Amino acid sequence: MQLFIVLGCSLMALAVVLGAFGAHALKSKLSPDKLKVYETGVHYHIVHALGLIVVGLLVNQFPEAGMIVTGGWFLIAGIILFSGSLYVLSVAKARFLGPITPLGGLSFIIGWVLIAIGVL
Repeated sequence: MQLFIVLGCSLMALAVVLGAFGAHALKSKLSPDKLKVYETGVHYHIVHALGLIVVGLLVNQFPEAGMIVTGGWFLIAGIILFSGSLYVLSVAKARFLGPITPLGGLSFIIGWVLIAIGVL
């Protein structure tokens, strides 16, 4: 499915921009702990954006497996909830987002399990 490949590539480009922003603009502005939180967000963002590209390729191989598509949407939700909350938590005093991060992690887990089931 082209949509997941395009979304994966777009999210990869965004992850590179955010990673460069963190490495150059935020490095001197954030404490080492906050910078590590930001870098964790970028890392998971990159890994799961690549996963979306894989989802796009798998959907073409297993067109009858709707679980792969659903898993892809969970990966997108995970990027938004997990990485997005870590980005905000690292640069702003938005502690209320702390409980959102685990929901993003759970979205990643559900997404990968659904993708595996879809392939089976």
